[in-house]
Amino acid sequence: RFRRRCRVGEIAANFRTSRPAISKHLRALRAVGLVATTERGTARICTLNAEPLRVVSDWINDYEAYWGRTLQSLKRYVEDK
Repeated sequence: RFRRRCRVGEIAANFRTSRPAISKHLRALRAVGLVATTERGTARICTLNAEPLRVVSDWINDYEAYWGRTLQSLKRYVEDK
């Protein structure tokens, strides 16, 4: 369910954005359940919960398949006319 744990500083080191900005983004991700944070001493450890993204991906894949078939049908219809 969760991927590798990272300290906030480790995450921030991967971006040119300031650490406070990264913390703000992590709070937003935590609020929607995509990131879980635990405290270990003075460090905050974050883990990713990708399950909600899988649900969105499945939903998009369903629509992608539907629109792919629909547009192919439209193309054949237009070319036949």
